[in-house]
Amino acid sequence: MTVREVQEEIIRLKKEKDVCILAHAYQDQSIFEVADYIGDSFGLSVQGRDAKNENIMMCGVRFMAETCKVLSPEKRVFLPNPIAGCPMAEQMSLEDLKELKKQYPDHAVVCYINTTSELKTECDLCVTSSSAVRLVGGLKEDKILFIPDPNLGAFVASKMPEKEFVYYNGGCPRHIIISHDDVVKAKKAHPDALLLVHPECRPEVVKEADFVGATTAIMDYAKESDKKEFIIGTENSIVEHLQFDCPDKMFYPLSVKLSCMNMRVTTLYDIYNTLRGVGGEEITLDKDVIEGAARCINRMIEG
Repeated sequence: MTVREVQEEIIRLKKEKDVCILAHAYQDQSIFEVADYIGDSFGLSVQGRDAKNENIMMCGVRFMAETCKVLSPEKRVFLPNPIAGCPMAEQMSLEDLKELKKQYPDHAVVCYINTTSELKTECDLCVTSSSAVRLVGGLKEDKILFIPDPNLGAFVASKMPEKEFVYYNGGCPRHIIISHDDVVKAKKAHPDALLLVHPECRPEVVKEADFVGATTAIMDYAKESDKKEFIIGTENSIVEHLQFDCPDKMFYPLSVKLSCMNMRVTTLYDIYNTLRGVGGEEITLDKDVIEGAARCINRMIEG
C-alpha cells in the first residue's frame, strides 16, 4: 500500500468505528493529514473529551493517552504504539514524589502535564507550558515544589521572584541537551533568523530566545510574524510542519539533537492496525487514579 492508500483506509475506518484521532504536534506530517485534531497534549485531551465519538486514539505518548482517559473515563482510549513513552513523565516514581513531599511539607506541589496519572494523584495543581506562569502566579502559597522539569520550573520562577521554588532533578532529555553553544552555532549560520524556543530548554538557551512558548505558541508566532526566517528550538518535526504551513518562510532546526524518538515511533501503519483491531493498546486506569488525577487536572481547568 502507498502512503495515500493507507491514509484513505484510516479515514474510512475511523468513520466506520467512530474514532476521533488526535495527533500531537510532534507527529509526522502524514499523521497530521488523517487526524481530526492537532495540537499540544492537554488541548488534544480536551478536544477528545468534547468530541461526540465514543472512541479516542491519541497519536503521541502514553501520558497523553492517560490524560485523555482521565478526562473521558466513559470512552475507550487507544495508544497506537504501546512503546511510545515519555522519559520525562516516567523518570519520577510515586515513591520519589512522596519522599520529596516529606522533605518539603509546606510546599504546594505543582506538576507539569508531562507526568503519569499516578503522579498527578499526589499533586495539588497540574499545569501546561502555556498556563504554568498564570496558574502558579495565582496560587496563594509562596513555596512551590515543581515537578518534574526544573527548566520549565525555573522559567516560571523567573516571572515571580516573590515565590520560593524547589525542583526535581529531571527534565526533557531532548530539550535539556541543547546548550548555549548550539544557539551560537545556529545564529551564526542564520544571522537574520529569530530564535523561538520551548521553556523546557535550559535557562541559558531561553535567555537567548526572541520568543519562548509552548509548541503551538511557537507555531502561531512563526505564522503570524512578518519575519521570514526562524530557528526552531523544540522538537524538529515542528520545522517540517511550519514549512508546509508557511512555504514563503524559512525554518531551521536549532539542533539535530531535538528529535524525539518516542514521538517518532508511531507510524501510519500503527494507526491503521489499531483501527483494524490488530495493534495498539487500550488505556485502562484504576478508578482511584482517574479520580485523583482528575482532581489535579480539574483545578487547572478551573483556574
